[in-house]
Amino acid sequence: QVQLVESGGGLVQAGGSLRLSCVDVGRAFSYLAVGWFRQTPGKERDFVATINWDGASTYYADHVKGRFTISRDNAKNTVYLQMNDLSPEDTAVYFCATQREGILTDASTYDHWGQGTQVTVSS
Repeated sequence: QVQLVESGGGLVQAGGSLRLSCVDVGRAFSYLAVGWFRQTPGKERDFVATINWDGASTYYADHVKGRFTISRDNAKNTVYLQMNDLSPEDTAVYFCATQREGILTDASTYDHWGQGTQVTVSS
């Protein structure tokens, strides 16, 4: 069964970088697409990036394109989100999630979610 655990969040200055990790401790997501979403208080979860099961296809939200990179290592049951050139607007709780269909951006189509990791970018 998929059980997702995010890590790597923290406090960083504007312009800095962080790498988030999403580990499936249930070791079940090798054939699943994985997405990253983020959420700020009082708002819905926004799509950030997604990757298909073998890493051959990726898709990014416009506001992170060119700054964030999603990748995966199925041997380690892990998906990464490398975030560069961070700005205060990137401050949010970041979640990873899985689904079986492929490259999708709608949070409602994702089945399993982690608990999230806080990213705070100071100006």
